[in-house]
Amino acid sequence: MEMKIEHRPSYALGIVQLAAGESVKAETGAMVSMSGNVQVSSGLQGGILKSALRKILGGESFFVNTFTAQGGPGEVTFAPSLPGDIESVTLAGDELYVQSGSYLAGEATVDVDIKWGGARSFFAAEGLFLLKLAGSGQVLLSSYGAIHKVRLEGGSYVVDTGHVVAFQPTLRWSVRKAAGLFTSLISGEGLVCEFTGHGELWLQTRSTQAFLDWLLPRLPTARTGSGGRDLGSSILGNILRGD
Repeated sequence: MEMKIEHRPSYALGIVQLAAGESVKAETGAMVSMSGNVQVSSGLQGGILKSALRKILGGESFFVNTFTAQGGPGEVTFAPSLPGDIESVTLAGDELYVQSGSYLAGEATVDVDIKWGGARSFFAAEGLFLLKLAGSGQVLLSSYGAIHKVRLEGGSYVVDTGHVVAFQPTLRWSVRKAAGLFTSLISGEGLVCEFTGHGELWLQTRSTQAFLDWLLPRLPTARTGSGGRDLGSSILGNILRGD
């Protein structure tokens, strides 16, 4: 299997070349195009319970699509919902923690599970759970904006919670306020993740939440119901969040 990426970083496209009989798994809706000899099957990843947890807690699709080249080599292309980059990462029997929504596709030999973030992530923008990728094989990660990789060799590194794409489990991490409450209200900065140790960290240069905070107050209002809820803002917000 060969994975390559074109048109990055703004509108990246992941291109997967399959040998005869090879398969690649992807989230529902990630496929852009494929060869005519590629067959698609949908199923649960890891059974009903694990699939339900991925959907409810991780915000991922309940079903996973498997693309298999039949009778010869084939090609499948993938892209994320929002404008942004794609990064190919190879696992060699190790693990990788990925924020919800950034896993795009991967070899069938890579398992996708839910990782409990612990009480330290209770107030984090990405919620209590991360996706844990484990096994051997290539995966495609997506972002909103470009992907920037950081290699930590000791010390600490602070990242806004909305900009974290993935990180290696060799890094220790905690969630805290960017500064004091008064300073946070003035500067607009909220919660951050602080990483320490040795390992690699992938960031996205844009934040969907920051974009929504900028965009929604500028949308024309279409108020409905007694609560006066802005219907247009609500619908757009759900779309951009992937709800």
